[in-house]
Amino acid sequence: MLIHFPVAALVGLVGADAAFIWNGDPFWARVGVWLAGVGALGGWGASMAGLVDLITVGRIRRLVTAWGHAIIAVMMLSMASMNWMIRLGDDPGAHVYPWGAGITLVTAGFIALAAYLGGRLVYEHAVAVDTSD
Repeated sequence: MLIHFPVAALVGLVGADAAFIWNGDPFWARVGVWLAGVGALGGWGASMAGLVDLITVGRIRRLVTAWGHAIIAVMMLSMASMNWMIRLGDDPGAHVYPWGAGITLVTAGFIALAAYLGGRLVYEHAVAVDTSD
């Protein structure tokens, strides 16, 4: 349940970048810095809980889907962190186009793939599901 806010921030970053590119208002570039930061830092925090599950629960550790989810999540968080780092500075709008927006779109793609694999973990493998009656 820790991942909802970072995902919302990183998906919201797509809209902030689009708004900045569309009208050039520096407000949207500043919003993008904050969304990228919340998404990256919150995502790394949430990933620690997932890493603990992956390492300590043998049933999860044996699932290829779990490893794929973890690898995609690390790739996504690396992109999100890089995106945040390039935006920090005196002029947050200087790097939004093309690099910031491009990295944002790649990050959103990784989010979609990680979400798909996470859904498979829950619905196909019953990871984090209480099946006792």
